[in-house]
Amino acid sequence: MDSSSEFTEICEGKAKIRVPGASKVFYNPVQEFNRDLSIAVLSVFSEMHHCEKQKSRKRPRSPDRNDSSEVEPVKLEIGTQTESGLEILEALAATGLRAIRYALEVPGIKQIYANDISKTAVKIMNQNIEENNVQNLVTSTLYDAAHIMRKRQFESETKFDVVDLDPYGCPTNLLDPAVCCLADNGLLLVTCTDMAVLAGNTPESCYAKYGSISLRSPACHEMALRIVLHTITNVCTRYGRYMEPLLSISADFYIRVFVVIRTSPFMCKSMSSKISTVYKCRGCNMTTLLPLGSIKSDSKNMKYNLLSGPPVDKKCEHCGFAHLVGGPIWSDPLYNADFLDKLCNYLKNEEAEKKFNTIKRMRGMLGMMLEELQDVPLYYTVASLTNTVHCEAMPLRYVFSALVSAGYRVSSSHCAQNSVKTDAPQFVVWDIIRTWVQTHPVTAKRLQNSDAAKTILSKEPTTEIIFDKKYNTVPKSLQGLVRYQQNPAPYWGPGTKGNSKQKVISAVTECK
Repeated sequence: MDSSSEFTEICEGKAKIRVPGASKVFYNPVQEFNRDLSIAVLSVFSEMHHCEKQKSRKRPRSPDRNDSSEVEPVKLEIGTQTESGLEILEALAATGLRAIRYALEVPGIKQIYANDISKTAVKIMNQNIEENNVQNLVTSTLYDAAHIMRKRQFESETKFDVVDLDPYGCPTNLLDPAVCCLADNGLLLVTCTDMAVLAGNTPESCYAKYGSISLRSPACHEMALRIVLHTITNVCTRYGRYMEPLLSISADFYIRVFVVIRTSPFMCKSMSSKISTVYKCRGCNMTTLLPLGSIKSDSKNMKYNLLSGPPVDKKCEHCGFAHLVGGPIWSDPLYNADFLDKLCNYLKNEEAEKKFNTIKRMRGMLGMMLEELQDVPLYYTVASLTNTVHCEAMPLRYVFSALVSAGYRVSSSHCAQNSVKTDAPQFVVWDIIRTWVQTHPVTAKRLQNSDAAKTILSKEPTTEIIFDKKYNTVPKSLQGLVRYQQNPAPYWGPGTKGNSKQKVISAVTECK
């Protein structure tokens, strides 16, 4: 490189990269959490991938074969090429920071392809690859992202084990080639930063981009995750494939999903039971889901049925308002519990403590996900419930204690503070609010212009609600860990979109 004064040096993890100081490169330190989490997920996935390959290559044991003749598992190393390891494509690599960190911090790598369409970006990427001495593991390529994936699909005998898509905004134009160029049991990593679209600000744009109607609701961040998972499922089923979420997370200004892609035309048929339409009340924000199909199995075969609908009346039973219809969304679990356990165990060791700057937040967020109710899609927020009836704010622990004492399961969601996930019926949730209002009355002036509040509070509670003021069970994810990121600095959003036609390196708008 030229004189160091013309370059900005960035250190993250084990990587050290330099970019031209005059290029207006946008480096967002908040995205370090995204990269740290991706490295942790790939490290665990690499071990699983290697074990699966070992099992598939293992010969059947002969009756006279001794246990001592078993081949010892190979310990995966970091920084050296593993022949049976992962082939990774980072389709939009920019400066190559993410790809370089994968090479320096993830064990069991065969080859990483760091691709970008910008000549300037690839030039700087090559310099950074050389600077970090990872030429044996990282190869730069200069292609359109879709082209390099189609090239692997049609021109190579093997496919990628991992594809990482981290674009500016919407990734849907890249999902089709990504699904096609992945090997069976391959891992797809997708980031979406167009949260305004996914969270319901422009439902017509969400339909155009993701094939789903987004709705503005208290649970909009989880709904955003579920819209993206539905979109990936929709792409997979075209090719006789299906996806299973390993981890889906909403953080800061983006969402990040890690899904395994498998091939099974039979399993594709069951996807209709995991996709649902959403009905949301205009007045009180209550949401009701209707799956597109159902499955009934007996000893001989499986039966696929269509469900009758809608699942709600024309007007909401709680407040009398009409419903909005949204979706479809993914309504199955957002993550694989076994994988999440392995990931949490991986982050407990001392090596991870030294490796990741965002270790406390990772442990807090993932620990919280372990506590979430997997079988309850979407959540309430205490603020939304109390604001609907214009009453005094209620402590979250009061809601938890009331639901537990009534015999229902309850948890928070990693997507939002003061969130409540529960298997309690909606009328029980409103009974909690009605009981709270009895001791914290709402003034007539506040009710004057709110038909929804008047209708809800006009009904008497039918459930015995007990607020345990001593209820203060502290979840493990709260014990000295970070669960929700506060705005750490100015200009922490997704940055400015790059333009590959410019001569400067504006295409490298964010260090990947």
